[in-house]
Amino acid sequence: MLVVIAGCGRVGSDLAITLSEEGHDVSVIDEEPDSLVRLGATFNGKTETGLAYDVRVLRAADIEFADVFVAVTSNDNANVMAAQVAKEVFGVPKTIARLDDPARAEVYRALNVRYVAGAHLVSRVIHEPLVEADFDYHLTFATGNVQIVHIYMTPAVDGKKTGD
Repeated sequence: MLVVIAGCGRVGSDLAITLSEEGHDVSVIDEEPDSLVRLGATFNGKTETGLAYDVRVLRAADIEFADVFVAVTSNDNANVMAAQVAKEVFGVPKTIARLDDPARAEVYRALNVRYVAGAHLVSRVIHEPLVEADFDYHLTFATGNVQIVHIYMTPAVDGKKTGD
């Protein structure tokens, strides 16, 4: 799978390294050349310097062959524009964007841009162990239909059915 990632900060670099180590083809874009250093000397993907929504930069990053486009810059406007360009101009089958400001969620939804709301996600991960001691983490997805729950059980429940 070819993944083009716009943004090489902590999130983008970690994602790029992880995907590359899993054997995926990865191309990373960042407007600051120094940010690409985060990828390390062993990163075997492609790197491009420029704006996440610049058509020339996206083409140089092989967007035309991408299976996935991820926009994780620190700029919500750049992320939503880049995801739109990837999806609408280049027809990338799967796009996802980082959203830092929860007030902009409605704009992302109106533009049909799939997103991860970082502030909301971190807030929920911190909130759960504070109010629910039995939860490791509990996340609710945008549709509300899916939840990931990790509960540590005590030895007292050994042999009991989940329904019990």
